[in-house]
Amino acid sequence: MSYTGNVRVGGPAETRELPGLTITKVAVGPMDNNAYLLQDTQTGELALIDAAAEPQTLLALIDGRPLATIITTHQHHDHWGALAEVQQATGAATVAHPEDAGALPVPVSTQVRNGDTIEVGDSVLSVIHLRGHTPGSIALCYAGADEPQLFTGDSLFPGGPGNTNNDAQRFDSLMTDLADRVFAVLPDGTWVYPGHGKDTTLGAERPHLPEWRARGW
Repeated sequence: MSYTGNVRVGGPAETRELPGLTITKVAVGPMDNNAYLLQDTQTGELALIDAAAEPQTLLALIDGRPLATIITTHQHHDHWGALAEVQQATGAATVAHPEDAGALPVPVSTQVRNGDTIEVGDSVLSVIHLRGHTPGSIALCYAGADEPQLFTGDSLFPGGPGNTNNDAQRFDSLMTDLADRVFAVLPDGTWVYPGHGKDTTLGAERPHLPEWRARGW
């Protein structure tokens, strides 16, 4: 089955094989979160982005293989509801931004900031700090495929930026970071994997940046 990125809670995961990296996307409840299992092609090393919920679903996806790392994109509970159980079952290292790390239910073994990198075997994820949805929200960019692959947590979705709770300062911060650290740097073909819902590309979203600014959310 070709990858579509359209997954649903209780439904099957979808897997995308790229040069150097395999990405498996699964939806978990109760808030329809996406979790992403990454596997480096050369070494087989695994990393999980957002142990959001349903630990048994995530552990079944891992299927007894060694899990090296769990990366949490931000501090909201729906993105780490299964973190403690999955970490305990696998012994994986944990990664988050220092401004959100204190809200997580387990100690964070590696704190990352804007411009840092996370190794998944021979594959490398670049950390992009996007301030606004939460103080320590991060996106993760894999540049080893034909086009960059960007995991955005709740900072960017099809149709707009993440929720900033009608706070004008937080909204301006998030929009500025998206403009300067994502859209100004990455090409239109960049594939976007959000924390909820369907995937998109930067090319599909780029024309709407002025519209998002004008509407204020």
